[in-house]
Amino acid sequence: MKAFVFPGQGSQFVGMGKDLYDNNEKAKELFEKANEILGFRITDIMFEGTDEELTQTKVTQPAVFLHSVISALCLGDEFAPTMVAGHSLGELSALVAAGALSFEDGVKLVSARAIAMQKACEAAPGTMAAVIGLPDEKIEEICAEVSTDGNIVVAANYNCPGQLVISGNVDAINAACEKLKAAGAKRALPLKVGGAFHSPLMQPAKEELEKAIKATTFSEPKCPVYQNVDAQPHTDPAEIQANLIAQLTSSVRWTASVQNMIKAGANDFTECGPGKALQGMIGRIDKTVAAHGII
Repeated sequence: MKAFVFPGQGSQFVGMGKDLYDNNEKAKELFEKANEILGFRITDIMFEGTDEELTQTKVTQPAVFLHSVISALCLGDEFAPTMVAGHSLGELSALVAAGALSFEDGVKLVSARAIAMQKACEAAPGTMAAVIGLPDEKIEEICAEVSTDGNIVVAANYNCPGQLVISGNVDAINAACEKLKAAGAKRALPLKVGGAFHSPLMQPAKEELEKAIKATTFSEPKCPVYQNVDAQPHTDPAEIQANLIAQLTSSVRWTASVQNMIKAGANDFTECGPGKALQGMIGRIDKTVAAHGII
């Protein structure tokens, strides 16, 4: 059974999507529609901009979303997946690809998400760190030890066995990294990110985005969507909407999502969008399944 998976922020690169735009009329129409909705030509930045321009929050998230969604939508019905999932931002891509959200509403929500997250980052500066080589339970234990009322660090992204990303206030992240290395982590390295994503520090963004999500129409998807907050398949529009609202302050349960998709019969994972990060994670979660990009 075929599963489509969609990457999150950090997979972007200059030139992304240009081949699609140049060689597929449907793709060109969708890219131009997005330019119109966003109010600026994001395609110019995606195709020929600088790295600095592409990493602007208002650009990065819509850019990854557009490349991912348009890649999937241009494959045709004969390549339709039996289930989908997206990593963080990629969940919105998955929802559009599965028909739970219209393309237009997806673009609007991704833009609103990016702006809300940027505001939250400015209001409460934070960061994230990648932890390699420790059991999830030990990382959770150390995060709990370090956290105080005003200095929080939590497990944010359960990417694959032996790889977990933590998120929180800068001081808490630094303290946790020292404790994690002392506990035997191979690496505990702060990441170059703009904020403490998937942590309580994103509460203002969650509240702002909730209004936009509640004002958006969700439909029953054509196939189950495995959502980040609980790693379970969802087809009920109300459940999908509630889980999407919860996502910004909740952990991304990617390992469990992939494992549950495999239990449901997925044996062929196609990563739709820029980069190969999810292919690598899936290979470390289960070496018996195929994971590749769009050919």
